[in-house]
Amino acid sequence: MKTQFLQTLGVYGYQAIEPIVLAALVSEDPLLLIGKAGTGKTYLLNSLSEALGLAHRHYNASLINFDDLVGFPYPNDDGEEIRYLQTPATVWQAESVLIDEISRCKPEHQNRLFSLVHERRIQGLAMPALRYRWAAMNPCHLDAQGGGDFYEGSQALDQALADRFAFIIEVPDWDALSDGDRLQVADPRSAGVGVDAGGQLQERIGRARHIFHGLLEQLPAALREYAVTVTSLLGLSNIRLSPRRVRQLTRNLLATAALNEGRLDEGLFGLTLQASIPHPAWGQAPDEATLHSAHRTAWDTAFSSGREKWLHTFLLEPALPKRVKKLLYDAPDTDTGTLAVTRTLAIEPPERQALFAFALYPATLECAHSPIGREGINELGKICSRVVDIDEDIHWQERSSASDTQHPQHALLSRTLTQLKGKRRERATQLFHYLLVNDIAIETPDAFEREFNQCIYAIRAWRRKHSAR
Repeated sequence: MKTQFLQTLGVYGYQAIEPIVLAALVSEDPLLLIGKAGTGKTYLLNSLSEALGLAHRHYNASLINFDDLVGFPYPNDDGEEIRYLQTPATVWQAESVLIDEISRCKPEHQNRLFSLVHERRIQGLAMPALRYRWAAMNPCHLDAQGGGDFYEGSQALDQALADRFAFIIEVPDWDALSDGDRLQVADPRSAGVGVDAGGQLQERIGRARHIFHGLLEQLPAALREYAVTVTSLLGLSNIRLSPRRVRQLTRNLLATAALNEGRLDEGLFGLTLQASIPHPAWGQAPDEATLHSAHRTAWDTAFSSGREKWLHTFLLEPALPKRVKKLLYDAPDTDTGTLAVTRTLAIEPPERQALFAFALYPATLECAHSPIGREGINELGKICSRVVDIDEDIHWQERSSASDTQHPQHALLSRTLTQLKGKRRERATQLFHYLLVNDIAIETPDAFEREFNQCIYAIRAWRRKHSAR
């Protein structure tokens, strides 16, 4: 989806993020722009308010006195209620509000702005006219030691406040502009255009908002599945999204889809995901490769069907016992079962490969109704044979002054083994010996062995079910 509405307002270089800016106008959810000084954040937001004909208020958070925002308080005639003396600068009749330099705001003012951003309320009073809540800030992660730009007083935004902004957009700097955009930015005649010729922007936003509300009434199931899946994947990479943020992500996806006439587009989903992550507001922007990987997997999971959908769901299950059950009971056919095995062995770390193969191979080899094809069984056998046939020495390093030391993992694994009995202990001993010989470390042997044993129990239950037939 390509639009150039912002260029008509004299805003250049924002083409890549324009769909997100417009989506914030569609949903009327809070928008935060993050960028270096002079990148046009304030100009963009003030121009949007002018183009849309809004009653606009622009406040500098580093200078604001809260009385300037709400007006001078005074009691009503009977003295039972506090009212505020309104002026042209007070916020009560505003349709759009821009809190500039929000990262320089005093903590006590941040707390008061919280309800303005989140609830369209201030001092507990509703603001029915207010539609748009916008903010802008400089990056908070640059320091003087790094040789880059340094913004004195620009602090990491409180995470609770940052999480109330629906869209968090990092705006482009000079290096990201095209040659044509650079020429436009350098032209003093391009400043101050700020006119929505013919009301085209208003008309486009109004049409998209109608589609947006229709999508809210009949929420596409795949869109919700995408939000759930991508959140779980990011969590595996220690990128936490709050439950509230997941719901907001779904709204954001609906808003960008509405701008695209209701069509769900992979590129727009990826762009929306990136602009829905609040972490840059507190200086911890996630790795782009991690976001892209989570997006691609979530998209494939939500919009694939048949075998591919089953495979994506299978591989997204982090617990190996649950994955084993899904493979044994739910695999659509042996070809899909083989793909599930080979992909598991390809993506899992060595210790989990060994656990998976050592637990699964004997049962699938002996059972006539195996859900895994011959190729998959052979791949399991290659790893399982290495676990069973150990004929190597264990090597480790020790200080020259030390003698008779043990392998660093040996004592840790031994403590786990002493708690086990019978066949369970024998199986765990074999698996642990393989890990020691191959110098594969595990941080929590108890949890690792417990997961292994749960796989064994799941396989036993499946075998009993098939032997009873």
